[in-house]
Amino acid sequence: MYSTLLLDISGNLATITLNRPDKRNAISAAMISELQSALDEIEKSHARVGILTGSGKAFCAGMDLEMLSAIAQQSPSENQEDSRRMAKMFRRIWSFPKPLIAAVNGAALAGGCGIATLCDFTLAVPESKFGYTEVKIGFLPAIVSVFLSRQIGEKRTRDLLLTGRIFEATEARDLGLVNEIVGPEELLDRARELADVLIAASPSSLTRAKRLLTSAAAAGVDADLERAILENARIRCTPDFKEGVASFLEKRKPVWRGEEQ
Repeated sequence: MYSTLLLDISGNLATITLNRPDKRNAISAAMISELQSALDEIEKSHARVGILTGSGKAFCAGMDLEMLSAIAQQSPSENQEDSRRMAKMFRRIWSFPKPLIAAVNGAALAGGCGIATLCDFTLAVPESKFGYTEVKIGFLPAIVSVFLSRQIGEKRTRDLLLTGRIFEATEARDLGLVNEIVGPEELLDRARELADVLIAASPSSLTRAKRLLTSAAAAGVDADLERAILENARIRCTPDFKEGVASFLEKRKPVWRGEEQ
């Protein structure tokens, strides 16, 4: 049923494994669609908690190179619709009615970092790396900024988004983006242990608590997401975005022009 991920629902626990290890579990159009479908399936199931992890050595390395190349050729309307799909995926993770635990088994970069840190709980191995690296290829971390500033504050968000720097699991924990650092062999066991704690609680209480937390911020989040969608789409039409993608694919230093179309 799924080509980019694995879904296992066993009793009260559901596990989504991003499954493109040869691509470091990079985000493709198919993955965006399938992740939404998997979350829908979990919501309708008897599962009470979801775990989200990656296969291979990475959690999710961000957007797929082929998808990036396609984006550079899209029309403004196509870019806006594409941005809206990405925003919908992130908002779905953020507002999912059942608790979600990210078990970050390796690099979580750009959009992959967004997926990892928007779950209710984020566990990470010591070797995992994080970063919102979009500015390095002339892109814009517009959608994730809506959530990140609410999680860690504006000053820290400016640091991470404007530099695009990659940071270690320990710093991610200090920033509040990671709850625990866990050894690779214990990662999924610890995620399941945490899931058991949540499963032992009242499902009505958890659902209502999550609804209360998200509903308080929902109006502001949705308004900010609309602006972010437009900015995300607009930057894709700029010379710097096209140059950033081309230089990244060609493994050379970009030559920025700095002006917009």
